[in-house]
Amino acid sequence: MNLKYHKDMTVDKWKGFPFFKQILMVATELNRAGKWIKTEDFEETKRCYERAIELLCLTVETLEDKRKLNELLRFKEMLCMPYGKEKYDFSENSRLQNTLLLIDKESYNLLHMSPQ
Repeated sequence: MNLKYHKDMTVDKWKGFPFFKQILMVATELNRAGKWIKTEDFEETKRCYERAIELLCLTVETLEDKRKLNELLRFKEMLCMPYGKEKYDFSENSRLQNTLLLIDKESYNLLHMSPQ
């Protein structure tokens, strides 16, 4: 796989990360995108989406769970829809990030645990 942004990452290296961590790394890119949307820097937002898509593709390459694979492929389609726009919407980006986190219970719980 030819990677534009994560040149040092290999499929084998990516496979070494647990699924919840892979999801969180994709979510991090969507979080960055949200910050760029707020400042209306849509070129940086687009790059965040490109990095998120690249990480999703790596995840798809390494995933063996068919149910999760189907969910991730559907999510990738959802992520590609706003990618082609000239302007991005913060609430749409937030919904995408939440949808991604719902794919994996452990990822969701790590970010939504109440402080103790």
